[in-house]
Formats: sequence, structure tokens, C-alpha cells
Amino acid sequence: MPLIGLHASHEQFAPARLLDLVRRAEAAGFDAAMCSDHFHPWTEAQGQSGHAWSWLGAAMAVTALPLGVVTSPAGRYHPAVVAQAAATLEQMFPGRFWMAAGSGEALNEAITGQRWPSKAERNARLLEAVAVMRALWRGEAVDHRGAITVQEARLYTLPPAPPPVFVAALSEETARWGGGWADGLITVSMPRERLRRVVEAFREGGGEGKPLRLQVKLAYAGSDAEALAGAHAQWRANVFGGEVSEVLRTPAQYEAAAAHVTPQDVAAAVRVAADAGRQLAWLREDLEMGFDALYLHNVHPEQERFVDDLGPRLAGLR
Repeated sequence: MPLIGLHASHEQFAPARLLDLVRRAEAAGFDAAMCSDHFHPWTEAQGQSGHAWSWLGAAMAVTALPLGVVTSPAGRYHPAVVAQAAATLEQMFPGRFWMAAGSGEALNEAITGQRWPSKAERNARLLEAVAVMRALWRGEAVDHRGAITVQEARLYTLPPAPPPVFVAALSEETARWGGGWADGLITVSMPRERLRRVVEAFREGGGEGKPLRLQVKLAYAGSDAEALAGAHAQWRANVFGGEVSEVLRTPAQYEAAAAHVTPQDVAAAVRVAADAGRQLAWLREDLEMGFDALYLHNVHPEQERFVDDLGPRLAGLR
């Protein structure tokens, strides 16, 4: 039975509104949720950056939904601290928390003022970070010196079971690399053939039989024109390839890069449709590709209409 969840975008909406939205989504028929973990929004127009881990505890307390987060456990965070936060959530809400680990974007991770590593270096420290977290969740005392340093760390509040750690991958290369060590894959919606190659790369890298999750970027509003206008206003800085996140560090830099992005450019990266039936048809295609869970991210500011319209129709996908 696939999960259909709501994606809570901390870059776009204040934490209190997101809390209301996940409660609304649960009542409407969504059966899961996930969130982003940003220090900065992508643009000033988005304008928010609530702390994901603070919000997760509140969201899990006021709903019965399983929740996850896409985070970088080695950057502005130390993996031992992330392990402690995840263990605490799992201890309070057993079996409901998962996380996806990524190498991070300069927008969020470079704020510490440390040298911003290359992608290869970030992947190396990510792999070490995941190993450290798993050892801590097993109750081990950890001393580690490599790309990251951990000295005499041990968790005293342990999770009943280690939370799953998915690889967050936007490319075939990252998906193939994560197939061997991750508990599953999460990626984002993209042109169908490219998405198929990412999934295949994960399976070829050791991920055969592991769960697949998809964060679906869509724009839904009262009309197609309104949906596209809202998507362009909110999400035009997010149509670039992953290499852009290697160099851009501030919302102002993303806004400058997106100055010439057209609504048509956004429509090529976001599923724009005011017709709920059309949105559901796209989701059926996702499930036919083998995804076990879909997390719907309506990039348009009007969230309540989207939740109320699509939520009751999601049962037809299960």
C-alpha cells in the first residue's frame, strides 16, 4: 500500500502554518508527511526558514503521521547531534520517523565559515556521518577521526530501532553511490526517462528491493494560469541543476541567477495543473514506476485548497 504524503516546505511557510497544514492534510486523507531542512530560503520571496527538528517534534505530537526530513548530517550539523535528535524522535514516536541524508547545499551548510568542500569530499564525510549515526543508535561508544571527528560520544537515550536513512539523490551518480549503504532512495520529480535512470542507477548500485520515495514538485491553484504564476513567483530559482548549489550561497544570488527564468522554464520542472484529475494521473504514473511513497509539494502559496481538493481523492491511488 503506497503512502501519499504532504511535503512541508520550511523555505516557503512559517512553522505554525505548516503545523496547521499537516493536521489538515491528515484529516483530508494524506497518510504521511515530510519536510525540508534549510537555514536560508532559496529566495527572499519565499521568506521563511523554520528549524526542521523543532518542528518535527511538534508535528509528530499533533498527528499520527509518519514523518521524515531531508537533511545534511555533516555540515552545519555534527552527526552525533543529528543522531541524538533522531533517536529522541524515534523514542517518543516509535516507527514513525525516517531521514534522508544528503551532501548539502552551500546555501545552508556554508554558514559556518568553514571551507566549502568539493562534492567528492562532501560525499566522503556524509558516508562517515551515516556510519557514526548508526553506531550511536546501536548504543556504541564512538571515537572517529577522518573527514569528521567524534570523540568519546555515546547516546544514553536510544531509539527502539534505528530510523531508516535514505540517500537523497538528484543524479544517477549519487543514486548509484547510495544504493549500497542507504536503506532506500528519495529523489524528486523530473522528466520520466531521467527519473527512470535515477531509479535504475540506485538499484544497480545495491539498492535492488529497497524502498523508493519521490518528492513531487507540482503547482495547483484555481486555474492553470494562477498555478503557473504562483510557481514562477515562488520556485523559479529551483529549476537549475544540482551544480548550481555548489557555488550559490545566498537567496540574493539565487534570485539573480533566476532573473531570466520564464514561466515556461518553470513548467518544464514543475507539474502545473489546476485539474485534480490530471495531477492524480501523473501520480499514478509515479506509482507504476515502483515508488512506495509520494510526497506532494505544491510550490504555489495557496496550500489549503490543494490539501482539501486532493486529499479526499488520494484513496483512489492506494
